[in-house]
Amino acid sequence: MRKAVFLDRDGVLNEAVVKDGKPYPPSLPEDLRIIPQAAEALARLKERDFLLIVVTNQPDVARGRQSRENVELMHRHLLKHLPLDDVFTCFHDSADACDCRKPKPGMVTRAAEIYGIDRSRSFLVGDRWRDIDAGANAGCRTVLIDQGYDERAPDAVPDATVRSLSDAVEWILRNSS
Repeated sequence: MRKAVFLDRDGVLNEAVVKDGKPYPPSLPEDLRIIPQAAEALARLKERDFLLIVVTNQPDVARGRQSRENVELMHRHLLKHLPLDDVFTCFHDSADACDCRKPKPGMVTRAAEIYGIDRSRSFLVGDRWRDIDAGANAGCRTVLIDQGYDERAPDAVPDATVRSLSDAVEWILRNSS
């Protein structure tokens, strides 16, 4: 079975738009800013044979504040500029009660089934409580990139807390088999 690093999108791969201490996705594809050194950091994981899979909640589509087309344009941009293998997206809002919206593990478990991933040898990197709880619920080790947001802590204690994607990659490389 393969190993993977599951990555949240906003605040991990690209800069989140922070308003009043809360993170939001960029509104338009042209506003998407990839985190500096993201390509280099992810390339180090690829060298160690990790699959790199984005798992992202994009509820603004269900809320009518974002078009699915714009979200998919942003994902194509990330796939073109970063060494990613796939992107799994939940377009639902919490009221939809889907199994894919983080903190539920649906996107991770679906990707694991498709790609033959051993979740116990895999990691989820995120910047919010929903990411960490989704990774824990899926049976992955978790790395929280602490961006200092004004929001609740995850229910699950992350395996590591770091300041950047590069730091997360360093921790994963030191702690993977």
